[in-house]
Order: sequence, then C-alpha cells, then structure tokens
Amino acid sequence: MNDYLEILFTLIQNTVFQAGLYVIGSLVTAKLADWIITKILSRLASRTASTIDDRIIQILHRPIYYSILFVGLGISITLLQLPDIITFVFIGIFKSMAILIWSLALFQAFMHFINWYNQQNKGKSILQTHTLPLFDNVGKVIIFMVAVYFIFISWGFNVTGWLASTTIVAMVVALAAKDTVANLFAGFFIMADTPYKLGDYINLDGGERGYVKHIGLRSTRIMTRDDIEITLPNSLIANSKIINESGGPKEKERVRITLSVAYGSDIDQVRSTLMEISQNNENVCKNPEPRMRFRNFGDSGITLQLLFWIEKPEDRGRITDELNTAIYKQFTKENIVIPYPQRTIHVKTQDSLKISK
Repeated sequence: MNDYLEILFTLIQNTVFQAGLYVIGSLVTAKLADWIITKILSRLASRTASTIDDRIIQILHRPIYYSILFVGLGISITLLQLPDIITFVFIGIFKSMAILIWSLALFQAFMHFINWYNQQNKGKSILQTHTLPLFDNVGKVIIFMVAVYFIFISWGFNVTGWLASTTIVAMVVALAAKDTVANLFAGFFIMADTPYKLGDYINLDGGERGYVKHIGLRSTRIMTRDDIEITLPNSLIANSKIINESGGPKEKERVRITLSVAYGSDIDQVRSTLMEISQNNENVCKNPEPRMRFRNFGDSGITLQLLFWIEKPEDRGRITDELNTAIYKQFTKENIVIPYPQRTIHVKTQDSLKISK
C-alpha cells in the first residue's frame, strides 16, 4: 500500500503528470462550459421573443470552449519548464489563436446584430439596407485593428512607438490628401443621413440635377436628362442644399402652373377649361385629381394656379410645356383674355401748363 502511495505521490510531483492533468482538466471544463451554453442558455434564449440572443449564443460558445482549452494548454506548457524560447512561442501561438477565434466570432456577432437592429428599427435609424455594408466594413476594420493590436502585445512587441509613428504618418497623409479625406467623411455622413437614395431625382445649388446612379464613399454619380453622367465629390454635395424631388411619403410630384386672366372673365368657365385640359393629358395623374386655386387679385388680372401631379420628376418640363400650349390655344378659342401689364400715362403739354397757371 505504501508503495502505491509513494508512486502516486511521485506522479503528483512529476511536472509532466501535472501538465497532463491540466490538459485533461481544461478539456473537461471546456466541454462542461460548452454543454451549459448550448443546452441551458440556448434553452433560456429560445423562450424570448428575440432571435438575436439565440444566434449570439450559437456564435460565442465555440470561442469560450477554445479559450478554456488554450488556458489549460498554456499552464501545461509552463509547468513542463521547457526552454524559455519554446515556452514563449507556444504561449504566443495559443494567445494568437484565441484572439483570431474571438475576432471571427465578433465579426459574425456584429453583422447579425446590425441586421437585427435594422429590422427592429426599419426606417427609424441610420442603419438601413444601403448603409449596412458601410457599417459592416467599418465594424470589421475596427475589430481587425484591435485583434492585430492584441496579437502584437501577446508576442511582446512594444506597440506604443508603433502607434505614435502610425499617428504621425496618418496626420501627414490626411494633410496631403485633405480633399480626399473630406470626401470620405462626407460620403460616410451622406450614407448615414440618407438625404437621397439610389434612383432619386435630386437638384443641387449648382444647378446639377438628375437621377442618383451611384453613392460611393468619395463621390456620387447622377444621370441628367441629357443622358450625361456627372460625378460630384461628396464634400461638395454635403455643403449644398439638396432638393430631393423623389423624397417624401409619395413618389408623385406636384407641379404648379401660375397664370392670369383679365378682370371680367367668367371664372367658372376658366376653371372648367383648366380642369378639362389637365384631365385630358395622359401624363397627369388621375389621383390626386388636378385642382385650380384662385390666388389673388393682381394689378392687371386675376391670378390663378393650376395644381396637378406627375409620376416622374424629369417629365415636369415636357408636361408643363404641353399644358401651357393647350391652355393658350383653348383660351384663344374661347376668347379668354390673358392680360399683360398695362400703365396709363398722362402727358402734360405746354398748353395744359399755361391753363393750370
């Protein structure tokens, strides 16, 4: 019996045996933690209304498993009292593998989270369908940089000096390419704020207008009605007033035609004529219906306004031309007078001046 106890005591003091026990213990602990997460926590998460917690648990249980296992392997390598360089390399490999596994898991968790958040707050946040790739890439870059930082630390590199050098280089590059950097930041805020989207018809302060064909980080491309593609730096657009004719809850656009008729005109006849002309034009929307408004009494006539809706903003000029032409022809046919500014001039002659004296 004493011999067995002595053998057991000798084994316990043996570093190889101790290292093996740590490996086995870490493996058992990792398996136990994995079982708790996959069975118990997953079951609790399945009872909630949200699906994001189920997905995150599925993603994170593997990194937790390998982290526990790598801790046990690291302790085992230390107990074996191998040469310092070998111990250092093995510990560095274990740490790097753990960091990479956690980084990949965080990549997946982050993407699932922003997708879930977008679905929960659709149309109410800056996370929208066309901005998801932007936030996905930004998140991945940040996670990647943090992972590289910790990998360098795990191998004993002094990253302080590297960070200082990188900061100086970044400042020099930013100053040398300030316009490009300004465009990139403007592109980011345009994608986040979404003043327009692909397919919208926009007008800018500089007179550029057309359909948005591409929204990039550096520039935005629009197609004019002359089938000319214009590339605009995002910094220029960010500092301009943007009129989005395709914005709002409805895609249709209201158009106004302002005109005057002479005093004494039959206002009911004028209203009937304008309604008939607008309703007979196939490019004018039937719903909402066209309408006429009596705006004010002008200096030379009655000011009226014809309001109607069209489907496509780029057709506004052509449809307005058609209606103006039809209105002029019909007014001429029905003898409805379109007034022009008139002034009465009184001229004083020499004879009138003498009489006044």
